[in-house]
Amino acid sequence: MNVTATTVSLSVADVPAASRFFATHLGFRELVVAEGIVCLCRDDAAADIVLLPRRDEPPSPEKPAEVIVSFTVSGIAAEQERLRREGATITEPLRLEPWGEWVLRLTDPNGVVIQLVEWQPPAGA
Repeated sequence: MNVTATTVSLSVADVPAASRFFATHLGFRELVVAEGIVCLCRDDAAADIVLLPRRDEPPSPEKPAEVIVSFTVSGIAAEQERLRREGATITEPLRLEPWGEWVLRLTDPNGVVIQLVEWQPPAGA
């Protein structure tokens, strides 16, 4: 298998709000807007994101899975400050995990969790 691109499709209640969030805070731009669907891209190696209107489905006794979209970045501390200045909803401030991962989480207007990570090898690694 040869993977040539990655796309994350998200079914959300408010497509325009999600598109604004990804453009304003994460540097994506709208590539295609058609019939309620928005395809977002960046000029770097980040995955494309397709925003789809959520379909109302019959109630399910099962809890839906939590969606976390994760991006590996550099300069995560500066990113946190920039996001704060822009008014993004930071749901988990920057922290260092014992395995060497700096992690920061924010949430878009539809409840999708966006995780930014930067790797730092643990001491002695």
